[in-house]
Amino acid sequence: MSSKSGKGRRAAQLGKTRSLAESLQEYLRGIVGGIMFSLPLIYTMEVWWAGFTEHPLRIFLYFLATFTLLLGYNRYAGLRRDASRLEVAIDSVEELGLGILVATVFLWLLGRITFDMTADEIVGTVVMEAMTVAIGVSVGTAQLGGENPEEADTGMKGDQQQTGSPSPDRDDVDFWAQVVISLCGAVLFAANVAPTEEIITIAIEISSERLIGLVLVSMTLGALILFYSNFVGAKQFTHGESLFTTISGTIVTYAVALVASASILWFFGRFDGVAPITWVAQTVVLALPATLGASAGRLLLQ
Repeated sequence: MSSKSGKGRRAAQLGKTRSLAESLQEYLRGIVGGIMFSLPLIYTMEVWWAGFTEHPLRIFLYFLATFTLLLGYNRYAGLRRDASRLEVAIDSVEELGLGILVATVFLWLLGRITFDMTADEIVGTVVMEAMTVAIGVSVGTAQLGGENPEEADTGMKGDQQQTGSPSPDRDDVDFWAQVVISLCGAVLFAANVAPTEEIITIAIEISSERLIGLVLVSMTLGALILFYSNFVGAKQFTHGESLFTTISGTIVTYAVALVASASILWFFGRFDGVAPITWVAQTVVLALPATLGASAGRLLLQ
């Protein structure tokens, strides 16, 4: 796999080969970045409609413009300075592919693309969403990574030399403090889309299968961000994690996201005059961005 963050490329320059796990972590950070940075557009009906209404030539030009931006970012920020043109092009193509994949999955989960639509409608809708996701993938891959092992070891030794004691690990992390920070992150992300008509539109139209899919995807993303992706700031929480703490941490994070989602929706009056099943559907739909905020935000806000 050739997509590399700045840290990955520095390791490559030193003659070290990245493991499969490290490569997957970089791809995961890219996917998370793509979702995070494009989240408002994924929940915007005007962008959904643009796939139907825009002329195919405009959509193609949008595609080319995004690819050009990716080339520029990967040349001057995402890659090492001496990267070849081929490396830049390969990374940009991979990021476009990930953007299209992520956009397709989430548009399907939200019921915005169906098998009843024509191929032109599906392609147009996916491309309109995927281009912003692809830029987020590029930024996320390069900027959201944690320390590599050498840097982490060096930093820990430096802390020990300066303070005479080991750096604090996850045993020193207060549970309720993390719940509060997770709640702040969940509210920060969910509040961007909670007041919009898109949430109730999706909730009314979504099928039970897609709703279950959203629950599973939300919990999976939360777990991967916190315990696998080597996300920036994650080291202090993942040292010595057991299967039990991973599962319990994922459940707590999703529970925080559900509470934040339901509270925000109630505040904006989205539960007024609708059936209880629609309350549940709205909460689950909004819990996707809220879970991103509760997990990624928990790491980024401290």
